[in-house]
Amino acid sequence: QVQLEESGGGLVLPGGSLRLSCAASGDLSGVYTMRWYRQAPGMARELVADITYGGATQYGDSVKGRVTISRDNAKDTVHLQMTNLQPDDTGVYYCNADLRRRLGTRSENYWGQGTQVTVSS
Repeated sequence: QVQLEESGGGLVLPGGSLRLSCAASGDLSGVYTMRWYRQAPGMARELVADITYGGATQYGDSVKGRVTISRDNAKDTVHLQMTNLQPDDTGVYYCNADLRRRLGTRSENYWGQGTQVTVSS
């Protein structure tokens, strides 16, 4: 069974930092672009950042300069380092990735279950 599992969410004070991680597991033959999305209450899900297998990155306008996405291809993991967090950053953060199963012929898109990030004093 192929899955993405997030970790690292929690409660943080405004101005604080948090590091999220996501690990892909299962019978995989390829882990391609990996992404972080977030969804605030009552809002649409939005892209926070993504990173290709080769390390090219892009960031959402609302987090530029405060967030760094990185990955470890040997461990099929992606990380999201967030700094200077503000209450507007509160939401559920979802890992998303294009994965190819060992018996598959092409990559498919998968979602993790999400991890809650709450920024509050």
